[in-house]
Amino acid sequence: MDLIRFLLKKSWGLVICSITAGLISGLAGAGLLAVIHRGMNESPVSTSLAWSFLGLALAVAACKAISEILLTRLGQATISELRYQLSKRILDAPLGQLDRLGHHRLLAALSEDTDVIAQAYVQLPLIGINLATTLGCLAYLGWLSWLILLLVLGMMVIGAVTFQWQERKAIDFFTRSRETSDVLFRHFRSIMAGIKELKLHRGRRQAFLDQQLRQTVKAYERDFVAGMTVYSIASSWGLFLFYAAIGTVLFLWPSWQVISFDTIVGATLVLLYMMGPFSQIVELLPGVGRANVALNKIDALGLSLAAATAPGLIGGTGEMWPQPGLLDLRGWRRLDLVGLTHHYAREGDERPFRLGPIDLTFRPGEVTFLIGGNGSGKTTLALLLLGLYPPDGGQILLDGVRIDEANRESYRQLFSTVFCDFHLFDSLLGLEQENLDGVAGVYLERLQLDSKVHITGGSFSTQALSQGQRKRLALLTAYVEDRPFYLFDEWAADQDPLFRKVFYTELLPDLKARGKAVLVITHDDRYFPLADRCIRLDLGRLVEASDSPHTARQQAWSSPSRSHGAGTTT
Repeated sequence: MDLIRFLLKKSWGLVICSITAGLISGLAGAGLLAVIHRGMNESPVSTSLAWSFLGLALAVAACKAISEILLTRLGQATISELRYQLSKRILDAPLGQLDRLGHHRLLAALSEDTDVIAQAYVQLPLIGINLATTLGCLAYLGWLSWLILLLVLGMMVIGAVTFQWQERKAIDFFTRSRETSDVLFRHFRSIMAGIKELKLHRGRRQAFLDQQLRQTVKAYERDFVAGMTVYSIASSWGLFLFYAAIGTVLFLWPSWQVISFDTIVGATLVLLYMMGPFSQIVELLPGVGRANVALNKIDALGLSLAAATAPGLIGGTGEMWPQPGLLDLRGWRRLDLVGLTHHYAREGDERPFRLGPIDLTFRPGEVTFLIGGNGSGKTTLALLLLGLYPPDGGQILLDGVRIDEANRESYRQLFSTVFCDFHLFDSLLGLEQENLDGVAGVYLERLQLDSKVHITGGSFSTQALSQGQRKRLALLTAYVEDRPFYLFDEWAADQDPLFRKVFYTELLPDLKARGKAVLVITHDDRYFPLADRCIRLDLGRLVEASDSPHTARQQAWSSPSRSHGAGTTT
């Protein structure tokens, strides 16, 4: 069972201790049955038998508690590690791989799959204890009559074979329902992201609800109910086989061979006692089956839980101390893109989009504007520059050192960014420095946010702000990071004219004066003359790289890519 193997990898020692305690509990339970059986035939009951009853009862209770506690602690520790490692693996995975998987699949793995596995680990202690109790009862049954034991084992083999056959069908249904849940999460994301559009268009809203959401919800319901139905049928069949065994012992066995009444009573008592734990095992198995599907789904996404730790840097903000084999980012002089190319397929295109070859050089204290029409490849070039996409061809050189898989994580620490689709955390995470609140407060005042937001302990007092104000907070985070290279993707697009002017005429010159390299993706042609140079992309090609912003401004408006309409910005 995949779930058990995964648990054993976590800590086989605790698993063995828990199983041992469970076995002792089960055997003690069987011994308790023997004492009860003997006590029913003794009159008066001996003192030694009473003490045996007390001792066995205490052993059953104590070992049961120990087994449950050990497995529960181990199970919860394992699921916590699963959630952490899965999140870490997502963060370590290449951005292109995550884009191909889709955010809805990742959210389903982080939420639904881990919840299902967590529920199964809560159930595992009960399954283990009930299994141990069942084994103890079988041992006592064999002591009473090995022929009756063979009968019961035969019934159990028939039940196990038929159960396995039915379980495969149930797992197929659960697998289909899990696949459907990926689509369901995509619909939920559509509700959150497109709620304004859906509210404004009644026909679209109704079509979304009826043609997409309802069908997906019903498909999930159908497959999940079918899987649980198969398990219910299997459980009922196992229950019937138990009754068949009891009926055979009570009504048929005496006619086949001579057997004492005491043995029949004892065997019947054992079988009746076994029905409880056995039924619980069968009832809990659907949860284990769903958990195995969830584990397989995580593996199918390629998010191995044994992923190696990504290389990183020692120290906090401004303390980029290189580990052996990593980059020293403190005194870089030039960053070269040499023959850089990248390919990807865009929806509706017969041929994949090709970016490059790109040859560029960036230096500290230089402000560069990246311009071009929608779909020209600006954001893709930015992601390549940042090391978030690996190039398909060419290379990136930092002071002559080639950037590859061994040092790409270290290389990314060169940059502070504010993306067009930025995410604003509720605190200045990972920025550990003296007087952090004071430094951030200075930038709050400069960004004209001090009357709306306060920072205490590195946390923002609120994020209930306009989009432009939230972008200013994101810019504040980038300022506090104080890294050598800044990249802004259409940062000024959400700002009012006054603060847009502040950004271009005050903030960017300040970064330049501090020796920062700055790359700004922008369409604000009136500010092109303020850049040291403008770089223009057209359909993935660097068609002009001029030190004359005035020329770039004229060519930006005449760029053929502007006539391609509102394509997807890449």
